Amino acid sequence: MKIGVIGAGGVGGYYGGRLAAVGNEVGFVARGEHLAAIRARGLEVRAHDGTFTVQVAASDDSAEIGPCDAVLFCVKSYDTEQAAGLLDPLLRPETGVLSLQNGIDNEEKIAARIGPGHVLGGVSFILTHIAEPGVIEQTGSVQRIVFGELDGSRSGRAEALLAEFRRAEVDADLADDIRAVLWDKYAYLCALAGLTAATRLPIDELLRVPETRALFGRMVGEAAEVARAEGVALSDEIVEEKIAFSEELAPGSYSSLHHDLVTGRRLELDALHGELTRRAARHGVNVPISVVIYGLLRPWELVHGLG
Repeated sequence: MKIGVIGAGGVGGYYGGRLAAVGNEVGFVARGEHLAAIRARGLEVRAHDGTFTVQVAASDDSAEIGPCDAVLFCVKSYDTEQAAGLLDPLLRPETGVLSLQNGIDNEEKIAARIGPGHVLGGVSFILTHIAEPGVIEQTGSVQRIVFGELDGSRSGRAEALLAEFRRAEVDADLADDIRAVLWDKYAYLCALAGLTAATRLPIDELLRVPETRALFGRMVGEAAEVARAEGVALSDEIVEEKIAFSEELAPGSYSSLHHDLVTGRRLELDALHGELTRRAARHGVNVPISVVIYGLLRPWELVHGLG
């Protein structure tokens, strides 16, 4: 397949790199020193199961990549609307654009720009970052993607992309109800990101302390209540499931929100806790822990310029 990747950071760089390593024609839309390094030396991926380098097309102009069979859309949530403006040159009539972003409203924003018929929703569970220009580093052992058509159908384009993910040894599956999957991850991520960023401690240490273990569970539960108010039915055992999942993460695991905070990068706080508290208010759902976490982290956006 010919696959475009908008956003060559930790998520896009990792999955795009793996797809390129098994022979797919992958083109990255990137910028700055990262783009220059990819052009000069290729993209190096330091994965949990080994390091590899791929030679790929890369440009800051999506027209130079050209029409693709599929596009991985992997920018930070605060860049969604701007990056969606780069999609037109990558599209054929049947091209699927798969969002692998944090949050629950990115698909709506992309669809508003290119039409809902092109958009697939997806979630990724992985800990990666740009270690240096041209180098993607995986910091945990988990790598998983679940994605699907927004209408729940099983399309040929989704099946074809699934086959390529699996050929690239990516743990991937299709979902019949991707909206439920998006909210399931969102509930987990709001808890993981909020608490690791607010405390500057990894999730294994937080779960060992009864008070923060309880806070984690309450945050997952708050987000699940908002999801149900939005008409999305999540598991009644979601709190226990997310605690169990977190306990399987490698010791010392944080979140991308924590990483961005401590390295002085812009935060996805508004797409996570900001959006959650706004939706909760619209539905009259009480989310006191989420409101406090949002309030604790908000000064880093306003005072320290990370917003």
